[in-house]
Amino acid sequence: MAELFSEEWFKNFMAAWNNEPELYEPLANIGFNSVIAYGFDGEDQPRGYIAVENGKAVDAGLYDGREVNWDLRATKDNWEKWMKKPPGMMGLGMAYTSRKLKFNVGDYAAMIKDPRMAGPFIKSFSVMAKA
Repeated sequence: MAELFSEEWFKNFMAAWNNEPELYEPLANIGFNSVIAYGFDGEDQPRGYIAVENGKAVDAGLYDGREVNWDLRATKDNWEKWMKKPPGMMGLGMAYTSRKLKFNVGDYAAMIKDPRMAGPFIKSFSVMAKA
């Protein structure tokens, strides 16, 4: 397994994303296009990103200064915990309200209220575990 948030990890995440129809198909159905960044809480910038067009991951790698639509942050311990046991809807809600999962960019509340996005968002955590 690649080191968390390394270049190799992001490339593996992109491949795993595109191999998971439960993740990309619902996003394709709503024409989801975003650059999603991931990183550690307290750092100035994210570690890396995944670019999504019509639900499919088209690019991924170390953060290069590009504008992002979403920037998710947590401690390394929490990311690793979620990789071992991906959270469900309740777990993510608790992580967000307790500030264990932070959205430096993006609107968690609006996203989680939209089932077309909430389901794939939750699924993305189990896909991360495959990276």
